[in-house]
Amino acid sequence: MSILSGVNVGKSFGAFDVFTGLNFSVARGDKIALVGPNGCGKTTLLRLIAGEDTPDAGGYVHVARNVRRGYLAQTSEDADERTVWQLTQSAFAELNDLQQRLSQIEHDLARLDRHAQQAARLLEAYGELQHAFELKGGYEVESKIRRVLSGLGLTEGTWHRPMAALSGGQRVRASLARLLLQSPDLLLLDEPTNHLDQQGVEWLEDYLQTWEGTLIVVSHDRYFLDEVCDSVWEMSKRPDGGARLEFYRGGYTEYVQQRAERRERAMAEYEAQREFIQKQEDYIRRNIAGQNTSQARGRLRRLNRLERLERPMQQRSLSLRLHAGVRSGDRVLETCSLTIGYRIGNGELGTAAGSSPDSCICLFTAPDLLLVRGDRVALIGPNGAGKTTFLKTIIGDVPPLAGELKLGAGVHIGYFAQASEGLNPDNTLLQELFSAHDGLKLSEARDVLGRFLFSGDDHFKKVAVLSGGERGRLALAKLTLQGANFLLLDEPTNHLDLRAKDVLLEALRSYTGTVVFVSHDRYFIDQLATRIFEVGGGRVEIYPGNYEDYRWRKEQQAVPGEPTSSPDPPPSVAPHPPAGSKAKRLNPILLRQLRRRVEELEEQIARTEAAIAESEQELAVFRSAEESRRLAARIAELLAELAGLLAEWERAAEALETQAPA
Repeated sequence: MSILSGVNVGKSFGAFDVFTGLNFSVARGDKIALVGPNGCGKTTLLRLIAGEDTPDAGGYVHVARNVRRGYLAQTSEDADERTVWQLTQSAFAELNDLQQRLSQIEHDLARLDRHAQQAARLLEAYGELQHAFELKGGYEVESKIRRVLSGLGLTEGTWHRPMAALSGGQRVRASLARLLLQSPDLLLLDEPTNHLDQQGVEWLEDYLQTWEGTLIVVSHDRYFLDEVCDSVWEMSKRPDGGARLEFYRGGYTEYVQQRAERRERAMAEYEAQREFIQKQEDYIRRNIAGQNTSQARGRLRRLNRLERLERPMQQRSLSLRLHAGVRSGDRVLETCSLTIGYRIGNGELGTAAGSSPDSCICLFTAPDLLLVRGDRVALIGPNGAGKTTFLKTIIGDVPPLAGELKLGAGVHIGYFAQASEGLNPDNTLLQELFSAHDGLKLSEARDVLGRFLFSGDDHFKKVAVLSGGERGRLALAKLTLQGANFLLLDEPTNHLDLRAKDVLLEALRSYTGTVVFVSHDRYFIDQLATRIFEVGGGRVEIYPGNYEDYRWRKEQQAVPGEPTSSPDPPPSVAPHPPAGSKAKRLNPILLRQLRRRVEELEEQIARTEAAIAESEQELAVFRSAEESRRLAARIAELLAELAGLLAEWERAAEALETQAPA
């Protein structure tokens, strides 16, 4: 049953059309990922569905009766004097009202004489209200609030602080907590994972997987979309500058496969039509004035009525190349008895002189570390554990509390600051590039900006007016000009769309220098990292391999009686567990993909078998020799396709049986 529909929905700002003519429908229980490049209108569409904005004349968004909507924006506007606890408690408006009525009756009872006639009536009303309060879960409110706040990474120290005193990320998490506690029928989330660490993202995944409501979410986290969503809406740019909406079944992984198949098919159809048109035009030119002029004129009329297919549009993507410059020594970074933190002296951070021991805030101590050339190290851990401080210690902005840190010979550092803090908001884009590289020519700077999707008048924009994604691209553009052989990247994927993340990932994988990066994007970590440093609890744990290897080792440590480490490769590296043994850890992502692939193959097999039966029925009817040959060839193609599908289904089913629990 549809609870939401949009008809001819469009939105313009002045003369600029964000999108026009969008049509969609959402059924109860759907969990939809809304994806597309930055600037295509995803946030605008969410705001229209949420009722925060209204569509242009001629279109409308219809929401079924009694459907409650909840919307989380990228930035929270809740910056008042209410505490986090008060904000989240406001999600239970009905229970709060019941509690106030119960308190009022308690107050009235205390004022009455115990023999007063009203006391019996008040006690009866009190009993009814208390029963309703209990049935609606009133005595569970506090535990629910604690569970959600803790799951989203808000520690008890922030619960009773005013919203105005919190950071932007903390306010977004508090607003998300209130929204989840309200449990609306239709939940609209705009980049909910941007301010969450790995634990928070995984907690939110688990919560949404078991939540029975309807969800539309904008996110650039592949793992999150795969785990939470069962369909994808893709917004893409049209040649006229507007946007279109396409619909796909399955999670993000399935969407990528289906999109490639659709675009390949669309390109084949476009090329076939173009070839057909060229042949018709050639025939018309040769015969329009000859003996076959009537046939040529007939073809011309049909050609003029033919609806032309548009060439499938390729979305622009940034062009990113990272050069390591001068080769560094093999030993890039060494630490000895290192303690990371900061000192507070004279109201400033990081001032060692005159600081007392009481003014030191220790974040973690590290074992003796050695980074060699070519390492790609991911720093992971909860927010506030000290990951950014560690990077700032490496570049010399924050001195270590104890121990020493030594850079190797020929090491040249390039630093990408979190939230693009290193950009000057008063500079134009061109001025920012010139500040990163002495002697850069104007034509070269314009070429660099063009490769990062800034064109024309964008070059003269102030940094202050750029969006988060645009700031990230500008910071990356500056990084490419530095020729650094040791990159320190603090949340480089924040605000980048999925296409831009892929480009950055490929550039870093082909980079010949050394990389240490902080990221909460598990797919990015999994594809890039060769080692993982987990920061938390005042120390650093080192894990070889990528994110899946890290997860496997963590789960092995959690199993009683299991060794804490193993020299054998984890299941994420080997496609099957060892012969004669059962894998102790099942890869949930692999299982999900295998199950979906088996289901897809079964559907394709059924369609292919139906097509074969239909073609055989057609062949049974008397036809011309040419038509019979065409049908016979078609049946042969379908039989070959069916054989391939059956073989692939057998392999996928066998792999699923091997991986699935008994």
